[in-house]
Amino acid sequence: MNDDDIDPEAWAQGRHRAEILSNLSKHLGDAEVRDALNALGVSRATLFRWLKRFRQDDRTSTLLPRRRGPNAGMQPLDPVVLTIVEQHFRKLYATRRKPTLTRFQQEVAADCQLQGLQPPSIRRLGRWLKMKDQADLMRRREGAGKSEAVFLATPGGLEAAAPLEILQIDHTKVDVTVVDPVTRLPIGRPTLTLAVDVNTRMAMGFYLSLEAPSLAAVALCLTHAVMDKTAWLTSRGIVAAWPAHGIPGTIHVDNGAEFHARAFERACGEHRIDLSYRPPGTPRFGGHIERLIGTMMGAVHLIPGSHFSNIDERGDLDPEAEAVMTLRDLERYLALEIIGSYHARIHKALDLPPAAAWQARIGDVTVRVPSDPRRFLIDFLPFEQRTLQRDGLHLFHIRYWSDELRWLMGRDRQRLTVKFDPRDLSCVFVATGQGYLEARPADRTRPPIGLWEHRAAVRALREKGREAVDEELIFSTILAQRSLVDEATRLTKAMRRDVARRAHLAPDRIIDVTPEVGPNKDEKPLQLPYFAVEEWEDD
Repeated sequence: MNDDDIDPEAWAQGRHRAEILSNLSKHLGDAEVRDALNALGVSRATLFRWLKRFRQDDRTSTLLPRRRGPNAGMQPLDPVVLTIVEQHFRKLYATRRKPTLTRFQQEVAADCQLQGLQPPSIRRLGRWLKMKDQADLMRRREGAGKSEAVFLATPGGLEAAAPLEILQIDHTKVDVTVVDPVTRLPIGRPTLTLAVDVNTRMAMGFYLSLEAPSLAAVALCLTHAVMDKTAWLTSRGIVAAWPAHGIPGTIHVDNGAEFHARAFERACGEHRIDLSYRPPGTPRFGGHIERLIGTMMGAVHLIPGSHFSNIDERGDLDPEAEAVMTLRDLERYLALEIIGSYHARIHKALDLPPAAAWQARIGDVTVRVPSDPRRFLIDFLPFEQRTLQRDGLHLFHIRYWSDELRWLMGRDRQRLTVKFDPRDLSCVFVATGQGYLEARPADRTRPPIGLWEHRAAVRALREKGREAVDEELIFSTILAQRSLVDEATRLTKAMRRDVARRAHLAPDRIIDVTPEVGPNKDEKPLQLPYFAVEEWEDD
């Protein structure tokens, strides 16, 4: 561009804009945006449109005021022709049908010829289309998702002023196959549920499972996030500090069904945690947890058995043939990656490591911790409401009883809230005004089962034409199915997976996430169970 062709006043405006935009940080905060808007006197959309243009090409001339009206050398369309063009633009071209420019020109030409008008050429229509708002045009033709990915600036977005102000939780399928700890044969890719503190970028906790995302996985991840992790690390042979703990003020999540469950919403209210949902179809609002998940997946790509991010990166490697890590090994690997690498590296958004940010800022915050971590976990478990019968509580066709339930028998036949851990139905928790009562199957000879096994047994019975199923039928079916799976464990990955899914079940198992404290050297360290569940349906 020849400097002599530029109006001095326009050049001064361009320099003013360039000076302001060049001083803006890479990750804009709300205060910076407000100051820039005031200094430039433009709308927010215009500010970010200029900023995107300037960061792609940082020359002052890219910010010069643009002359209104048609480009030089292009004569305006005849008003009648323009009416025809705009009509076909609205009803044909700018629609999800996405016709080609050629078809657009043919439709315009047909109407022009009917009225005895000279139709515009395809090149003329092409230049006319370039003058339209391209972001709006893409939104009309391809949807807001694709348009925003190209044209919408996303400066910062979610910000937290202090540690534990906002916690983000999300799930992902891990890009690595794990093996059975006994047979060493592949059993599939696990699911990782991960939590991050938005202010310090500290990984607060995680939970690894062999199942799809579920409310139980969220409950275990959140419990891991809020608790002190010293005993948890010791039980895994890890000598390192993971200081992140405490109940958050807000949990920011996507719109997964598990985050909209009544049990999750009620438990958040119980512990004075606000729930915030990202707008549907806007993954950018979950950027903090998405970036942490990406970092963790980058780390597991170094493990034998990795699937990598895509087929091109994987090449001719066979992940299942190369897999060597058990679920327990992978859990320990991820913990080491978090506390030994991620927490210690300088984070670009912070200009210091997350661990240093936590240490520097947590002193100004009142850290809330659950007085009873076990009860905290139970609060977030799914629940059903049942009426106490003379012979006990009936849940999932299993009759539960506890001597402590006798005290509730004389009350009105009110519906009781019954919490359950879908991984292990050998114990349920009945909510009372003072806490939870534990109830177990009335027939104590029943083996521990998971809800996924229960569902599979009921499906099998229904497929055989059984209209009514009872407790005896369910347990006998489960035992028969287990026998078949155990005999064929080496035959298929699906059967090996079933064995792994019930490996954690033990007689009279009680959920325990509370570390023992005291001088006793024989105390047992905290062990968070690491097998999850598949999703369930209400009866």
